[in-house]
Amino acid sequence: MRLSARVDYALRAVAELAAASSANPETRLVTADRLASAQQIPPKFLESILLQLRRGGVVVAQRGPEGGYRLARPAADISLAEIIRVIDGPLANVRGQRPEELGYIGAAAALQDVWIALRANERLILETVTIEDVVTGELPERVRDLVADPRAWV
Repeated sequence: MRLSARVDYALRAVAELAAASSANPETRLVTADRLASAQQIPPKFLESILLQLRRGGVVVAQRGPEGGYRLARPAADISLAEIIRVIDGPLANVRGQRPEELGYIGAAAALQDVWIALRANERLILETVTIEDVVTGELPERVRDLVADPRAWV
C-alpha cells in the first residue's frame, strides 16, 4: 500500500486536532499555522488539505481572529479509511479503477480476486482504527497483534 504525502499530512493534522481538543475541550479551535508547526507540514500544502477535509466533513473551520479548525465530530467516530478516501479517493484501485470493475482474462483472471482481497484487508484495519485510537495509542487488538509479528517490520 502506498500512501501519498497528502494523506500522511491529513492523518497527522487530524490527529493533532484530536489531541488539542482532548487536552483542552474549551479551546477546540487550532490554527493552520499551529497544525503545520506541530507536525512539520508545509503551511500552504496543509491549507489545501484542510480545505479537502472541510469539504469531506471531517473538520469544521471558523474564520476570524479567534478562528481555526476543529474536528466535525468526535475522534472516535472518524476512521483512518474515511480520511484516506476524502483525500485520495477509494482505498484500493488499479490504474484508477476499482478492483470489481477490472476485466482480467485468461491466466491473469485471479488477479481481480487478489486485488479485492487486498482491499478487504486494508478495510479491516483502516475502517476499525479511529483517530482517537491513534491519539491515545490504544490501537485495536488486531492491529497490535500484527505489529507484534517481527515479519511485519521487514
